[in-house]
Amino acid sequence: MSDIRTTKTITLTGAQRVLSAARKEADRLGCPMCIAVTDTAGLPILTARMDSSPFGAIPIALNKARTVVGFNGIATAEWWPSIRDDPAMVHGITHTPGLVVFGGGVGLFDGELLVGAIGVSGGETSEDENVAQAGALALS
Repeated sequence: MSDIRTTKTITLTGAQRVLSAARKEADRLGCPMCIAVTDTAGLPILTARMDSSPFGAIPIALNKARTVVGFNGIATAEWWPSIRDDPAMVHGITHTPGLVVFGGGVGLFDGELLVGAIGVSGGETSEDENVAQAGALALS
């Protein structure tokens, strides 16, 4: 048994493909977005702020991606349904700096292995989610 673990992470080329597909979906929706693609440590590989997208969406997109990789690939849209009926959890978890509990962050996978995440912000939650999903599908 080794004391060293090898991890796989998305490459710049893969991140470019993800970002391109996400941007294409945002264009199709007519919604300018901020898009962040991170590695498995939550470090940004690529970020983009589409023309006319809100400045405030930049850190939200990055936090969505970081939330996903920080919790082993759990999409941000999965958080609220699982905590909404637990007042203590809602109060506690929603005060965690950088944690996002609404849609727009999804994992990037190589098979079942998490290799990064995409976070999208700038539209309604369903639009953010659609754009993030479109980006993630480009990797598979």
